[in-house]
Amino acid sequence: MGTNYGEWLKEQREAAGLTQQQLAEAAVMTRTHIAHIEAGRRVPSKEDARRLDNALGTGNVLSSFLPQNDRAVADHFEAARAFEQQATMIREFALSYVPGILQTERYMRAVLGVAFPPLGEEECDRAVVTRLERAEILADPVTPVVWALLDEAILRRPVGGAEVMAEQIMHVVRLAEANRVRVHVMPFGLGAHPLLQNMLTLMGFEDQPPVAYVEGLHTGVVHDSPAMVERFRDTYDLALGDALPQRESLALMRATAKDYGHHD
Repeated sequence: MGTNYGEWLKEQREAAGLTQQQLAEAAVMTRTHIAHIEAGRRVPSKEDARRLDNALGTGNVLSSFLPQNDRAVADHFEAARAFEQQATMIREFALSYVPGILQTERYMRAVLGVAFPPLGEEECDRAVVTRLERAEILADPVTPVVWALLDEAILRRPVGGAEVMAEQIMHVVRLAEANRVRVHVMPFGLGAHPLLQNMLTLMGFEDQPPVAYVEGLHTGVVHDSPAMVERFRDTYDLALGDALPQRESLALMRATAKDYGHHD
């Protein structure tokens, strides 16, 4: 969808005699953002499409290209998901729950079960399928380099109950043991740390500049400004320096899974 949309946008822009910079100014966006959409590297949000329609005088044609929201993926995550599929490096920080690509199905359902507004059964099933598809990148022979920086609160909060938590924690441990992900835990004893306020994902690529995705409650923003991405990267590195080494992190995770009832 992203590439087709991008091709159509490029055709409309060129037909209007506009450069990417001119369209960006008319739509109150950056030229880089327009370039990513046209190249199919970024899925436009509904607000992007509305602004582009207004700038190009195309009514709601561009908006109509977007799929109807079935809530399988939150609107604010669409752009980040497109980047995630192409990334060669993903560095996650999570404060409250396990990052989506590392979640087990039962953990997913426990998280989605408390979504607001509530999800219907079919919506929940579609969201689970989408997250499981995202996780397939970890089984790919050319798996991106994935780092997961997890606050200890994630391990201690019994999402879905003890059995679900034991399964989820050991799933991440096994991914780390298989060198599919590097895991570091921010222990409670550390106290305050630089990433205490938001979830953060840094993504690097083979042939384009890195981006940062910052998520809050019902919100999420992709940042592609080099200065902002560098600031997020420096903040991540500061926090990573305070985290437990992977060996100690995995030991803590195994002990926590045992507390939840896991037996080797």
